[in-house]
Order: sequence, then structure tokens, then C-alpha cells
Amino acid sequence: MKSKLMNKKQKKVFFRIITSSVLIAIIMLIPVPEKIKFFLFFVPYLVIGYDILLKAFKGIINLKPFDENFLMAVATVGAIALGEYTEGVAVMLFYQIGELFQSIAVGKSRRNISALMDIRPDYANLEVSGEIKTVSPDEVAVGSIIVVKPGEKIPIDGVIEEGTTTLNTSALTGESIPREVKEGDEVLGGCINCSGVIRVKTTKEFGQSTASKILELVENASSKKSKSENFISKFARIYTPVVCIAALVLAFIPPCVKIFIFNSDAQWNLWIYRALTFLVISCPCALVISIPLTFFAGIGGASAAGILIKGSNYMEALSQVRYLVFDKTGTMTKGVFEVTGVHHGIMENEKLLEIAALAECYSNHPISKSLMRAYGKEIDKTRVSDVKEISGHGISAVVDGKHILAGNAKLMISEGVEFTECHSAGTIIHIAIDKKYAGHIVISDIIKPDSAQAVKNLKAIGIKETVMLTGDNKRTAEKVACEIAIDKVYSELLPQDKVFKVEELLSQKAPGENLAFVGDGINDAPVLSRADIGIAMGALGSDAAIEASDVVLMDDNPLKISKAIRISKKCMRIVYQNIAFALGVKFACLVLGALGISNMWTAIFADVGVMVLCVLNAIRVLFGKKS
Repeated sequence: MKSKLMNKKQKKVFFRIITSSVLIAIIMLIPVPEKIKFFLFFVPYLVIGYDILLKAFKGIINLKPFDENFLMAVATVGAIALGEYTEGVAVMLFYQIGELFQSIAVGKSRRNISALMDIRPDYANLEVSGEIKTVSPDEVAVGSIIVVKPGEKIPIDGVIEEGTTTLNTSALTGESIPREVKEGDEVLGGCINCSGVIRVKTTKEFGQSTASKILELVENASSKKSKSENFISKFARIYTPVVCIAALVLAFIPPCVKIFIFNSDAQWNLWIYRALTFLVISCPCALVISIPLTFFAGIGGASAAGILIKGSNYMEALSQVRYLVFDKTGTMTKGVFEVTGVHHGIMENEKLLEIAALAECYSNHPISKSLMRAYGKEIDKTRVSDVKEISGHGISAVVDGKHILAGNAKLMISEGVEFTECHSAGTIIHIAIDKKYAGHIVISDIIKPDSAQAVKNLKAIGIKETVMLTGDNKRTAEKVACEIAIDKVYSELLPQDKVFKVEELLSQKAPGENLAFVGDGINDAPVLSRADIGIAMGALGSDAAIEASDVVLMDDNPLKISKAIRISKKCMRIVYQNIAFALGVKFACLVLGALGISNMWTAIFADVGVMVLCVLNAIRVLFGKKS
């Protein structure tokens, strides 16, 4: 056992275990009278068990006696009182070994999450009047200039003002491929600067930055309990008093029956010993420790793979997903739109592109950005006024004093503009100037290279049906769905239509089956909230998506969806294995103990052995990257 695996408290317990073990060995090797043995064995017993005795005493004082400390204290003190010195001390010794093992396992899980927690920056290099000051990230205001040197963490979200570099984003995304960034690119807090010096203009306060949001999310995850955890908590509250009463019955009823009915020797020592064995066996540590540990380790393993699951309740719900609903743009496609055609224009193509780019210049939607890229010139926003975004339809704006409409066919119909249908696959942006049709622009999205494989992987792990919802036209939607083998597709939907469609799909599923919605965070918050499980993909920069979702995929790789579900299934498989194994062994040993077939050594296995095996099983889920 390497010291670096243990903290100060664990080292102290380890030292007590070694000391107690050596003392027991010495006492057993030296021949001494039985009366002296009693006092000698009390030395290693107090060395190894004084803290358990104190906790049991405090529990009695606080009128909350029924816990594992009480069971251990009563069982071991009773065994020593009956003259079973070796067994009494051994029970306490092995119990502490099991507790230390469990503590180290939890520590390993915490260290796994600490790799993610390492995104917390210690300082920021703030530029003030040409000088660099090292300050706490909390002190940096929005709009400040910070300097990030090679090897340093970017402390706060911002935009590069000067310099080029490569970033290590593995702490956020779980992917080790460096990302190249240049002037004008957005960078996120928690990434490590690998090469060049960069000057970054901050866009958020530290408390609102991506790193802080992620840390808060992970730290709060353990407070959201699953049904399995709540069951174990309730079970332990009822189970422990019941077994204490059962042990009392076992200790006193059979001897009384023998005395008063059969008029024979009561054999008090025998029945009290059986009752004490019963108490040791009944200790619910294996369940109380291993079930929360499994969820904790699962969340830690998932976070190391770039998947943030907000609580064990969501881990459990994710394992029951049978229907997957996708948004199209940015989820199954790259969301990197390119202008592929300008049709039926009443003016030069470049002029129509200019008008469309100006009308869309205040929007952050990928389609708007593609129009501005295609125009390729600097946008003079002073030419634009009275911009209105019409949800699910497009944009209304005044450009150079003329009323411009830029959007889909629904916008043209609602505004009474006669337009020309387009037969090309892609997103069609119709343009009208002063209510007169001016032509349309064809914009095509690119399917992500892993989308088809992602859908195939989902089918392989038991997803019954995949559905795609999009506001895009029917032709484009069906083309994408066909290429990646989506089962059903619903097109030309407004944001509120997506919510209605998800509600319709929810009403059709069977009890015990969950529906998950996967979106990229743009206009998806209502649907993410409505689904059984909301999965935000590539949501690093989207606060709304992180808030509304239950699971956050730190990058935009659709293969992570099946990985998240596999981790959750593995986690739940281990939970059920531990529950079945622990209860099965305990109930079998309880019966054997009550009948006198098993002794205190069997009880040690039923308690400590089962706990260690369950903890070992639980930490398997830590290795989420291999799931």
C-alpha cells in the first residue's frame, strides 16, 4: 500500500491496523493465563476500535444508536465479555481494514474527479496600463485584458485579442487532440495554453465562466440521489433496528424456552454468542457504502471522458433510455453552413448576399454567420436598424432604409410575399425587399463524419427508435436522416413544435422506458427540459444548455451519446450486482448464524469480506473511458 494513495487520516488508521495486528500476534504467541489475556487483548482492541466505540456512544447520546458503529461496538464488546477475545478484536480489526479500503476507493474516485477540478485556475495575469499584475480570477472584470503564457491555464472565458497558440482542452472534453486558436477565436476557462503567448479579452466574470459552471455542476452532482440510493437509505433505517431486535430475540427467547418449557440448561453463552454473530453479519456497510460509491465513481469516470452527469438520479434515468430524439443542426450535422447557390435573383448575386448578410448581422445563428462569411467583407452595422428576429421564421430588418425580410418559406407566406420554390437540398433563405421577392440563397450543412456510426452504436446498445426534429425543409431533413439511418424525421418545426412533438413521443413510450433529447443548446433549452433526459452536446459555451440539460457532453462528437449510456448501464449493472450479492450473502449467513452453523469468522466475511468485494466491484465503473 503506497503512502501516496493515503491521506493523513488514512495513514493514521493504517498505522493503528499494523500496531493492533502486531500486538494480537504477540499476545497469541506468548502463553499467559486467561484472566491476564482479557486485559492484554483490550490494548489492541482499544488501539483499533476506540473511534468506533466513541461514535457508537455519541449515537446513543443523540438518540440515533442504530448504525454500523453501534452494531460493531455491541458485537465486539459482547464477544470479549464471553471470553472470545481473539474473535472480538479480529472483528474490529477487519472492520477497520474494510473501512480503510473503502476510504481509499472513495479517494481514488475523488482524485479522478480532481483531474477535472484541475481546471480551476489559481491566478490571472491582468494587464493594467501596459503592466502585468498577478491577481485572483475573481478580481478580473468583464472586458479586461489578461495575458496567458505557455503552460498556464486560461482563467476566464474570453476572445483572443492578440497571438496564436494551441490549447489542451482534455480537462474539459476528455479528448487529447490540441486545438489551434488565433486572434478573434473564443477561448474557454480551464484550457491549458500549450505554445504561444496570447492576450485575451474577457467576456464573462469568473463566477459565470465555463470552468466555474462545470466545477459547480460536478460538486453538486452527489446531492441528487437516485431511486436506488434512496431505497438503500430507507432500507438501512428500517433494517438496522429490525436486526437489533432480532438479535435480542435470538439471545433471550431460546434460552427462556429451554428453561421454562423444556426445563433444560439455558446455554446463555451459546445463544448470546449466536446473537452477537448475527449482529456482525447484519451490518449493512456493504450496501450503505458501495451503492453511493458506485454512482460517485460513475460520475467521476464519465467526467474523465468529457461527459458531465448532473446527479445519480440522472445516471439511473440515462440507463433506461430507449428512445433518442436529436436536433439536426449542430448535433448530427456540423452546423457549419456554406452558401452553395443564389437563385432567381432580381439583382447581382453579390448584391443579394450583401443585403442578406446585413439583415442577419446581429444574429449569432450558424446560418447568419455563413451568410456573413459568404459576403466576405466588413459589415457596416450603421446601415442596419429595426432588427427583429421572428422565431422559427427568420429576420425582419431595415437596410439602407428598405424593409428586408430574410427567412424561410413560412416567413414569406406570413408576410404575403409571392416566392419561388427551390428544389435544391439545403436550407433556403428567401429574400424580400419592401415586400417584393428578390431571390433565394441555398445554404448547405455538412453531416458530422461520426453521425452514422453514432446511430449504429445506439441501436447496438438497445435504443428502440431514433428520431430527428428540425426546423429545416423536408427535402434536406429526409436526406440527412437517410444518410445516417435515423428511423423517423419531422421537419419544418418551430421551437414550440419540437416541444409538442417530444410530448407526443413521451405519451407513446411504455412505463420504465425513458426518452432523451440531444441538442446543441441553440434554441433547445425548452425541449431539453421537457424530455426525460436532456443531453446538451458541445455545450461548453452555452449557459442556457448547461442549465437546462441533465447531461452535458463537453464536445460535439455524437459518439459520446452511446458512451454516456454505456457508462450509465455499467453503473446500474454494478449497483444491482452489489445489492443482490450483499443481501444474498448476508441473509444466507444470518440464517446459518441463527442456527449456529456459522461462527464469528463467517460473520467477518459476511460483513468485511462482502463490503470489500462490493467496493472493488463499485470502482470498476471509474474507468469510464474504457466503457
